[in-house]
Amino acid sequence: MYSIAEIEKIIDGKFLLQKDADAVVEHLLIDSRKLLFPSSTLFFTIPGPRRQGNAFIKDLYYKGVRNFIVDKSFVFLPDDYPEANIILAENVLAALQQLTAAHRQQFTIPVIGITGSNGKTIVKEWLHQLLQSDYTIVRSPKSYNSQIGVPLSVWQMNTTHTLGIFEAGISLPGEMEKLEQIIQPGIGIFTNIGEAHSEGFESIASKIGEKINLFINTGVVIYCKDEILIDEALVALQQKNSNTLFSWGQKEDATLCISTIQVQPFNTVIKAVYGDKKISISIPFTNDAAIKNAITCWCVLLHLKISNEIIQERMLQLKPVEMRLELKEGINNCSVINDSYSADITSLSIALDFLLQQQQHPKRTVIISDILQSGKTNAALYEEVADILKQKNISRLIGIGTEISKYSNSFAAIKETAFFNSTNEFKQQFPSLHFYNETILLKGARVFEFEQISHLLEQKSHQTVLEINLSALIHNLKIYQQQLNPGVKLMAMVKAFSYGSGSFEIANILQFQKVDYLAVAYADEGVELRRAGIALPIMVMNAEESTFDMLVQFNLEPELYSFGILNAFDNYLQQSGINNYPVHIKLDTGMHRLGFEPNEIKELSARLQSSGQFKIQSIFSHLASSDNKVHDDFTKQQEKIFIKGCNEIAKNINYPFIKHIANTSAIHRHKNLQLDMVRLGIGLYGVDGNETMQQQLKNVSTLKTTISQIKKVKAGESIGYSRKGIAEKDSVIATVRIGYADGYPRSLGNGAGKMWVSGKLVPVIGNVCMDMTMLDITGVAAAEGDDVIVFGEKLPVAELANWAGTIAYEILTGISQRVKRVYYEE
Repeated sequence: MYSIAEIEKIIDGKFLLQKDADAVVEHLLIDSRKLLFPSSTLFFTIPGPRRQGNAFIKDLYYKGVRNFIVDKSFVFLPDDYPEANIILAENVLAALQQLTAAHRQQFTIPVIGITGSNGKTIVKEWLHQLLQSDYTIVRSPKSYNSQIGVPLSVWQMNTTHTLGIFEAGISLPGEMEKLEQIIQPGIGIFTNIGEAHSEGFESIASKIGEKINLFINTGVVIYCKDEILIDEALVALQQKNSNTLFSWGQKEDATLCISTIQVQPFNTVIKAVYGDKKISISIPFTNDAAIKNAITCWCVLLHLKISNEIIQERMLQLKPVEMRLELKEGINNCSVINDSYSADITSLSIALDFLLQQQQHPKRTVIISDILQSGKTNAALYEEVADILKQKNISRLIGIGTEISKYSNSFAAIKETAFFNSTNEFKQQFPSLHFYNETILLKGARVFEFEQISHLLEQKSHQTVLEINLSALIHNLKIYQQQLNPGVKLMAMVKAFSYGSGSFEIANILQFQKVDYLAVAYADEGVELRRAGIALPIMVMNAEESTFDMLVQFNLEPELYSFGILNAFDNYLQQSGINNYPVHIKLDTGMHRLGFEPNEIKELSARLQSSGQFKIQSIFSHLASSDNKVHDDFTKQQEKIFIKGCNEIAKNINYPFIKHIANTSAIHRHKNLQLDMVRLGIGLYGVDGNETMQQQLKNVSTLKTTISQIKKVKAGESIGYSRKGIAEKDSVIATVRIGYADGYPRSLGNGAGKMWVSGKLVPVIGNVCMDMTMLDITGVAAAEGDDVIVFGEKLPVAELANWAGTIAYEILTGISQRVKRVYYEE
């Protein structure tokens, strides 16, 4: 941690405003959407491709950030930021790099710097797996290897670490010199050289020359001697700087001379000569890239004087590193592989290998964008792409981009092809492309926004609509905010698709209205909000091990409710090199659903105290019956258990955390339980069990459908499945476009439920069908195509729930995703 005054000197800056020179900075922020700890955060206003970083200062200041690095483009009035420390820097990015370089100089631990075109992340993660029992390791999160990513990675270093492992990637000349000053590696690794990000360099040799600048001060460089250009460049560097070269390859003069590589069905045995000894390892992988990466790691462990017997044992335990390749269910019985993380020849080949592993569909389609910065002429580039697709036996190719479209003739060998100049043009023609029963690989550079295509491939449509009145939702929010004691925060529950009302559409309104927190049930709900630009802190109430990567990638804060999930997430954070990650601790005070029991609090406290991976954002519990006066004594008992648990944990944690237990009903029925924060759920959507509160709320959701057909039915004739509906007289029957597949309960059949048609309530007749329901509209003036209200202002959802023998929660959350949501403001 540094004071803001120390930072001003380190970066050669100048205070424009200085409120508190002793303000402590612990966290660096370059993306306002990832704010976690406002009071100890320093925001760098690095300009982005669309907006200046200065544009986010006001909002961050409002959220509690008080320390900023700006350039001369920032114009402000001192009265706008009375509590701020604002430092002027000549170049904000350079200031970030200066600060983190100075931070790196505070440590004398061994540091490994990794560069190369491919394999950096795999080698880094495998080294962590192999060395974590010997060292406390700090390493780059994910693929943080850019001019911004490297500084943020190195900033993680603290006195507990005994080894650092950092990636470094470049796309332009001059960049590696800056990264070398930040990483300052003692051990260097050059994985390989390829075509990714080659456009900024005159040749492959010039790119190698730039990359080896990472090693100008390293003691040893590990690399593959069989890559001739790399070998020549490093030998020249050695002659100049006296580096030690640790090479591997099939050449006899390699430090680790590979004699044989035996690929077996489930593993690979690699034999080599090291010094005068014959040694070997076996790895649980068979592909060429994994073999090369494993040999690189082998060299590092040998250099660190780890015995080959131990290396053999650890190599057998290597696990795959999950990259950003996702397989999803698609429309029309399709499977969708989304790999829009990067677009180059090497990663295309990897993605195609994954595509070929999918055996669920005989037809394989590739949707690919222009490949950028390949370093090749487009003619040669797309000829090579065409050859690869032909070798992989791709059934259909869809090319998106002006350049790939120009070379459409190169893909003549592929059976079906189509080309579009842009993603928007593809979207316009989407219906005519007829995706059905196939596996589809999306491979696009990020600028082509292939997430739009992914959305189309999962998209569903339906005439029945759920209308959401955003003005009413804002009104309800303010009603509950008026109930809060001074200083109490508000967490809005947007789980279960915001109680059926929508996802980011609702979250956007809540963010604009300055709620303090959002809560979702599962990680994918939080991911959708992050992708939609929601920057508010988000608590995930049902975190699963399979979603830990998503939690961290999208800055989602998990609820930890048992030692099982706590230990699993702790291990994950350790393996990822992440400390002080925000989490929420759930206590079970009597509901007996999720949470730590009272008899587990002592052990929990000790566990939280000993772990450096967690930053406790809040401790909370759930009231079982806060809406019912009959159970008020039980509510008080829950309060007592909760406060006792919080106090015991607080004794072992030397920083404050948020305490919250009050849900919607408790906000107004048990104001003493508002504590630090309340959780507003169904009340936000216009439903409260308290009659006085209900009268103050506005209806938010209106479920509407339309009449498909009107029939005249004679007395005694039956309507619907199992002939349950019988016309007692000559009747007029309307079939409407909603059924139990849309969330309309089957229990509302045979007169139990009613709908609003032309200003009148009419009964359901017969059984509710999957997609349709029949209404007896005898005596009501109606026509085919007319609107029908299933629930809304005149027919409250609570009343419909009562007819169905359930609660409003179940009705709202049960509305199918195929029901289109329509949002409006009055």
